[in-house]
Amino acid sequence: MSTSLTDHPREAQSASSMLGAVSLTQGVELMPVTITQLYRYPVKGLSAEPIAQATLTKGEVIPGDRAYAIENGTRDLDPERPQYFPKTKFLMLMRDERLATLETHFDDATQTLTIRRAGKDVARGQLSTLLGRQLIEQFLAAYMKDELKGPPHIVHAPGFSFSDVPMKVVSIINGASLDDLSRVIGQKVHPLRFRGNVYLEGPEPWAERHWLGKTLAIGDARLKVVMGIVRCAATNVNPETGQRDMNIPRTLGTAFGENLFGVYAEVTSPGTIHTKDAVSVLEE
Repeated sequence: MSTSLTDHPREAQSASSMLGAVSLTQGVELMPVTITQLYRYPVKGLSAEPIAQATLTKGEVIPGDRAYAIENGTRDLDPERPQYFPKTKFLMLMRDERLATLETHFDDATQTLTIRRAGKDVARGQLSTLLGRQLIEQFLAAYMKDELKGPPHIVHAPGFSFSDVPMKVVSIINGASLDDLSRVIGQKVHPLRFRGNVYLEGPEPWAERHWLGKTLAIGDARLKVVMGIVRCAATNVNPETGQRDMNIPRTLGTAFGENLFGVYAEVTSPGTIHTKDAVSVLEE
């Protein structure tokens, strides 16, 4: 049976976990749940790319998401036998906030990465070629010299995603939870601090915390929610300025009971999703 995600009022929160933090929405007519934005992150740690649609495959990530990463001074990844490594092995926002000052664009057809800073192109390279990777690595070696443990090394393995977790998942962010977090902090929290793939509007704040084990339907696609997303210090970095100007994990823990924001979901049935698509939850 399919029902709107807003059909289920948020359960009462314990006084110890969310006292005074969550705004009430009872008696307010809520809008249907829809996708507002879709993003992918072609290179782990670098900027988001908005996309209008994504064709989902069972057991896979958003196409092109975290397809490349930048090893920080090591050469441990075997492209023939790729394996999960913790994000601390790579250049990443949690530790290397200067990355947020770079704007990137990745062209699928040519596998070319363009890096801009302050509106100007500063590096370009075709990542499918040794020369192209070296051009990007040379720029990063100079720009990130204080953060690097050794020469940067761009890595890629066909069909592999350099996600923060070992499983292949899609990350989902509830816009109402973001608004409620902004309310508690007292200023607007930029959505891209959370580097999500799918951004929603319509659910109640924090409704996603009750979706674990449930299946989301978006057109023909089905995604099973498998876990909440534990947040790290990367969320403290302003994606527009590169400054650490908030403490998101601490706020989530103290004001909302758990350092969780958003959910991971596995694609269980294929389909193409688009911005403005309706989303519903399938009850077992």
